[in-house]
Amino acid sequence: MNTSTSVKSKTYTAEHIQVLEGLDPVRKRPGMYIGSTDNRGVHHLATEIIDNCVDEAIAGFAKNVYVLIAKDDKLVVWDDGRGIPVDTHKKTGLSALEVAMTKLHAGAKFDNRAYQASGGLHGIGASAVNALSSWMKVEVIRDNKLYYQEYKRGIPQTKLTKQSLPKNPTDFYTFNSGTKTSFIPDTQIFKKTTQFNFDKIKISLRERAYLVASLYFHLYNENTNEECHFYFEGGIKSLVKHLNKNKKVIHPIIYAQNHVEDLALPIGVEVALQYHDGFSENIVSFANVINTPDGGTHLTGFRTALTKSIKDYSLKQGILKEEKNGFVGDDFKEGLTAVIFVKMPASDIQFESQTKTKLNNPEAQTAVYDTVKEALDVYFEEHPADTRRILEKVLLAAKARMAARAARDAVVRKGALEGIALPGKLADCQENDPAKSELYIVEGDSAGGSAKQGRDRKFQAILPLGGKILNTERARLDKIINFEELKALIIALGMGIGDTLDVKKIRYQRIIIMCDADVDGEHIATLLLTFFYRHLKPVVDSGYLYIAMPPLYKIQLGKDIYYAYNDEEKDKILAQKKDKKSNAQMQRYKGLGEMNPIQLWETTMNPESRILKQVNVEDAVKADQVFDMLMGEEVMPRKRFIQAKAKMATLDI
Repeated sequence: MNTSTSVKSKTYTAEHIQVLEGLDPVRKRPGMYIGSTDNRGVHHLATEIIDNCVDEAIAGFAKNVYVLIAKDDKLVVWDDGRGIPVDTHKKTGLSALEVAMTKLHAGAKFDNRAYQASGGLHGIGASAVNALSSWMKVEVIRDNKLYYQEYKRGIPQTKLTKQSLPKNPTDFYTFNSGTKTSFIPDTQIFKKTTQFNFDKIKISLRERAYLVASLYFHLYNENTNEECHFYFEGGIKSLVKHLNKNKKVIHPIIYAQNHVEDLALPIGVEVALQYHDGFSENIVSFANVINTPDGGTHLTGFRTALTKSIKDYSLKQGILKEEKNGFVGDDFKEGLTAVIFVKMPASDIQFESQTKTKLNNPEAQTAVYDTVKEALDVYFEEHPADTRRILEKVLLAAKARMAARAARDAVVRKGALEGIALPGKLADCQENDPAKSELYIVEGDSAGGSAKQGRDRKFQAILPLGGKILNTERARLDKIINFEELKALIIALGMGIGDTLDVKKIRYQRIIIMCDADVDGEHIATLLLTFFYRHLKPVVDSGYLYIAMPPLYKIQLGKDIYYAYNDEEKDKILAQKKDKKSNAQMQRYKGLGEMNPIQLWETTMNPESRILKQVNVEDAVKADQVFDMLMGEEVMPRKRFIQAKAKMATLDI
């Protein structure tokens, strides 16, 4: 027995307590401050610095925000705001700039006199970026002078330096005041990538331009010479109009605005909403320009007010005889587009975490509820024709919900009577732990047969589909549940659908769409993606949905066999084996059914050698518009897309 281990475990003194000084906590636990250290974390750094500039605009001082993706993975952000203070901070003896950039929980956002509304939290945004950057430089223009300081991994490399402005000023140096921040993400922290993506930052800037009316955003990419500029005067009404692009709306945008002062803290509320004739819901919520994808109290206040206003009006008009037989929350979601934007003192805003995905302030719920309820009550009284169209939409959704419930109950009863819990075509796996289980959704019985024979039945389940499935972009739940192929998929997943959906009950945490590498296969994959995005979105949000990448070519050189997943790989293999090129036997797979079970396992199903693409949503607005354009009823947007992209298509004729 090794006794040294037991002796050590009993020795626990003050020497074992580690105190992390300065910005060390950020470098030790970066995920606590920026969510992750992958590409999302890199862009979270950009967001923190950009939002400091936006805060200056919300406070009424900045008119422009500039972002430059420079060479060598450097990002440069500047504004024409007041400039970070540079005078001496009495408590520390350091400049206010150095305190803000090197001390956690230090910043002007604790003091409501400096920022009435801000995206910053706890004073750790800029300092966290500094800690996670291999190099940073902050420049400030104040009082017609230029001040600057450089840092490496959060540690100052120089004292605060003061100099005159350049005699031949360009860009930032033409401003009377402002702040310019340049930084490079640290490869010691971000080991996979430190590159900034132009499109990702463009999405973020466009979003903020909608929220902060009359603020100019300018984005440049030094590596590709791309640039874009955003400026909107309509605010969130412009955003709702953008979200409903290519949709047939049924009434004008309803807009509500208020500044609530009689709560524990003052809260500004802006809400815009509009129904369209489709079935999908698209609600975007913000707190101090921070997108809150997980919603929170402001979203709860909005939903409650919408439900109450429509119910009250329906009862008053005699459309509903009694409230207990009325609508449920899901009835109001169909075809709804809305933007909720709350602004509150930076020192009082409460997010669920530093990544700011969910708002927790209870005051926000009250403020949004009161604002929306009053505005809708007035609108419904003054616009009876618009209100009637909204009510018809909600009533139709309620009828569809009841029909869907009846269809779903019938499916459950039928399964119970026949004594089968799962569809007969499903070849289930032996594993009961969803985290270890995979479901392959396979196109056609031929490929399904090969997949069933080639799989590892311990953890891989196979569900073959018989041809193309229903286009669910324009289908209600009752029709979906009665469609046999989708019914089998819903039962196999085990998580329910509609108001019974619970992603925690899912039977597989890796759902893999495996279709042929041809036009028909891509169409089926698109239909499946539409179904998951519109009706089982928690699967996508949880990261459970994947697309299999079967090879396009089998190349045999003597006894050696190679698989190429695209034309570039094929050419590379042939170039590397040029001495045997003349003897190469090449087969192009047009369908999964052409592979025998062993080949299918080796190329597409073996976890050690396969290639899977995880499906996620980086731009929810763009994703919504793409599904609506490709799969919706409006023909012209789809026609324009095909004409614009036709030259990019690779045709297998």
